Amino acid sequence: MRKHGKRFNNIVAAFDRDALYAPADAAAIVKKNATAKFNETVEIHIKLGVDPKKSDQNVRGTVNLPHGTGRSVRVIAFAKGDAARAAEAAGADVVGEADLIERVKGGFADFDVAVATPDMMPSIGKELGRILAQKMPNPKSGTVTPNIGNAVREIKSGKVEYRLDKTGIVHTIVGKASFDEAQLAENLATLLDAIVRAKPSAAKGTYLKSITLTSTMGPGVKVDPARIKATATTA
Repeated sequence: MRKHGKRFNNIVAAFDRDALYAPADAAAIVKKNATAKFNETVEIHIKLGVDPKKSDQNVRGTVNLPHGTGRSVRVIAFAKGDAARAAEAAGADVVGEADLIERVKGGFADFDVAVATPDMMPSIGKELGRILAQKMPNPKSGTVTPNIGNAVREIKSGKVEYRLDKTGIVHTIVGKASFDEAQLAENLATLLDAIVRAKPSAAKGTYLKSITLTSTMGPGVKVDPARIKATATTA
């Protein structure tokens, strides 16, 4: 059994880990509990009432967080000509076509997100399918688009992707512990509203089964799913 240190145990003793909190209250508790010596990332883990094995119950999308993520995101762009110049102007860290494909094949992996224009996808799929794996550009996440400059700008400014894993859980981030409580609460509300709106029509029963908010080194704080439904439907 894992043993926690004095700092962690003192944090846990300061709030009720079994209680279900309103989103804003949970964000405030997580921020208060982020006492590590670095700027912790605030993460969310959402158990959904869907069957991840069924394609018609897949949950995947993107959302622009109003206050960004607080992270510096490295973006590479596969594009040619005017599209390549647009990606560079938008702030892409590396832009290329066949040369960039070869660079990634050779082991280059110092990036967080890959974007591409549609005409580049046949070559990318053939050459980099296994290498890129989950970083493969995808139209559903907005990373395959003819408007590649806009895609780069959105990602750089705080666009995050959410997707269901094999166990039916969505894991993503909502900001940094350095954000103030209102910024974290607004980012959290925006993300959860997007996930509620992304509910597959084939999903039956309870959709939001459990929601846990935490920081990198802090304990999980439970969010009340019932309050998320009320917020989302009245927004």
